[in-house]
Amino acid sequence: MLIFALPLLLLGWLFWTQNKRMKQMRNFSSALNVGDQVITSSGIFGTIKHLDDSSGWLEIADGVTIRVDRRAIAMKQTDALAAGTGAAGGAAGGAVGGSGTATSGTVDPTSDAGSDHNPGSTPGSSQSGQ
Repeated sequence: MLIFALPLLLLGWLFWTQNKRMKQMRNFSSALNVGDQVITSSGIFGTIKHLDDSSGWLEIADGVTIRVDRRAIAMKQTDALAAGTGAAGGAAGGAVGGSGTATSGTVDPTSDAGSDHNPGSTPGSSQSGQ
């Protein structure tokens, strides 16, 4: 009897967690507003300039706007910064900060703002001119 009940319980749990996750994503997507600073699932940072039912337009630099599927917007930037302050966020904060050393887990978006105007360089480094 246990051999038959265990797989059924596992399948029920998998369906329940998937439905819960889908509901959270629907609620997040419906809560997005124009002007929110977001991060896409591929790691692109941007500000929402326009939303419709299936897509959104993100401004990723001054005068550069891209169209993305609404489902590709993974999180708000404030959520990502808050997650970086947790215990597991220390390593993630170092990866986001761009340095090879561990950081305190917080990322200051204004500290690497100058690197956005200097493509091809990592934040905090100078170009060698080659």
